[in-house]
Order: sequence, then structure tokens, then C-alpha cells
Amino acid sequence: MTVMLDVENARKTFTMHLQGGISLPVVQGVSFQVAAGECVVLSGPSGAGKSSILKMIFGNYRCDEGRISVRHRGEMTNLAGAEPRLVLNARRQTIGYVSQFLRAVPRVAALDVVAEPLLVSGVSRDDARARAGALLARLNIPERLWSLPPSTFSGGEQQRVNIARGFISDLPILLLDEPTASLDAANRMVVVDLIAAKKQAGVAMIAIVHDDDIRADIADRIVDVTSFAAAA
Repeated sequence: MTVMLDVENARKTFTMHLQGGISLPVVQGVSFQVAAGECVVLSGPSGAGKSSILKMIFGNYRCDEGRISVRHRGEMTNLAGAEPRLVLNARRQTIGYVSQFLRAVPRVAALDVVAEPLLVSGVSRDDARARAGALLARLNIPERLWSLPPSTFSGGEQQRVNIARGFISDLPILLLDEPTASLDAANRMVVVDLIAAKKQAGVAMIAIVHDDDIRADIADRIVDVTSFAAAA
């Protein structure tokens, strides 16, 4: 299988500037690979560093050492320590991210929030909005809400808009940080189906999920991050 992501000996430490500059180690020696069409689930207790690992891969956090190589434009490219322009380019073309929280421009309609990643990639407005509407409908967001800003939605509705926005693109790598949080059972199964479709399309995914049943449904492999715990 084609390796899409290769993390090798990545380490992250936070410096607490308001506490005299003390160092707070988070993870070290993080090493694993993810292949095309595979979903790897990160497991471990809260505070073990799962979300920090995702944020290092996405470039929100800079890792202190190690390599984070992604298959970008057909070649393995090390994003650890890369120039911001390269990281942003990889986000547009290679790596998608579904966080726990929706961050959207105020007063923008939900349909346009979901369609925006396709518009950026050059898809026509009509096609992008049609695909966005199909995803919103699949995630049980009523059409009467599509013209409203997601800030007026409930927490569960906002999360479903967030999921639709994250899944609408055809990016080859997708990071999922608690995608089923705040969802009822029916919509959790919709997300499971969306993940299965991405696998079929050859997308490499890394997920954090705390629901044992969902983990069993989506995981091809589980990586226990407690083995990467950094010594204080």
C-alpha cells in the first residue's frame, strides 16, 4: 500500500512563558505511518497528546524535533519546520482537518460555509453548492436552514456543518478530531458511512474518537499514544 503519512520521532514541548518559562513536555518519539485507504485511530486517556499530534501534523503546532512527511504533489514532503507557505499549500491540496469546533465567518450561510473548500479548489459555484447541499441533507440539516449562518444553529447542527465542510473536499489525507462528538446515534452512523466512502476512495485518515463502538466501526489500526508520553 502507498504510504501517505509518515511520522518519525516527533516531539512536542510547550514553554509556559507566564510561569517562568518552564517546559511542559507533551509527547516524544511519535512514530507511525498511515497508508492510502486506511483509518488509524489514536487512543489514550484525555491529556495524553492525541489532539496535539493531529495539530503537529496539520501544522498548527510546530514539533520540536522529528519528521512529519506527507505525500504532497506525489512526493513525500517533510512539513516539520517547513516554511508557512508550504504548510498552507499542503492544507489546500493535501490535508483536510475536521476539528471539534466550527470556525466560520459570521453571517455566511451554512451552504456557502460547506461549499467554500470546493470554491477555493476551482469548482464552479453551482457545482460546489449542489455538493454542499447533498452533504447537508445526508447529515440531516433541513434545507430551510441552509441559507442561515451556522452561528444560529444548535451545537449538534454546527458539528454536522463542520463535518460536511471537512468531508466535501477530495483531499488525500484527512484528520478527524472527535467527528462524532455532539451527534445522535443516527448521525454518528452517517459519519461512519462517510468515513467508509473515503476509505474506498483511497483517503488516508487519522481519527480521535472516544466512542468504543465508533472506534470499532472505523479503525483499521489503533495507535496507543500513551507509548509516546513525554517524561516531565
